[in-house]
Amino acid sequence: MQPGLLGKKIGMTHLFSDEGKMVPVTVLEAGPVVVTQIKTAESDGYNAIQVGFGEVKPRRLSFPEIGHLKKAGVGPVRVLREFRVSDPSAYQVGQVIGVDIFNEGEHVAVRGTSKGRGFAGVVKRHHFAGQDQTHGYMTHRRPLSSGATGPARVFKGKRGPGHMGHERVTQKGLKVVQVDRERNLLLVSGSVPGANGGLVQIVKVGGNQ
Repeated sequence: MQPGLLGKKIGMTHLFSDEGKMVPVTVLEAGPVVVTQIKTAESDGYNAIQVGFGEVKPRRLSFPEIGHLKKAGVGPVRVLREFRVSDPSAYQVGQVIGVDIFNEGEHVAVRGTSKGRGFAGVVKRHHFAGQDQTHGYMTHRRPLSSGATGPARVFKGKRGPGHMGHERVTQKGLKVVQVDRERNLLLVSGSVPGANGGLVQIVKVGGNQ
């Protein structure tokens, strides 16, 4: 298991390959992150490193968070996350991990929070086909029957209207098209969950997901 990076989704653009094909890519601000805590199987039951990303004013943090970061000798950070690692002894508190852990041609998995769509109906939420809009019937976007009448209840998992989006989504198998080490940018093929500016976690495929 290898460490990953925290980052921010910048947006989408496109590049052209050597063959002249257009490749849609998502631009990610990947790190740098700083190691704020090291966890081992002996002390915590598992091997992991805690990393911090982003700048924030100290008044935005709670007193326990400020104390935790002060103990690690790290300044205020906006986000703290953990990544499982095979060998925690290879890392030190205060160590900075940058985008250079990724190389072009590798495949990564990117986890983010999908866009929230609020309360949505079955046509938008589950892609129901709907019914004919004829003869004055107002049922063309309704789910209608909720199932069998015998049990006198709705079975768990029944698709219906409800809250849509704002869920943790992992997009796997994205190819690293370009690495900009000077600006901490990572360009990956395809789309990434979430809105522009949203927090993302990036790990190598086969690593901690």
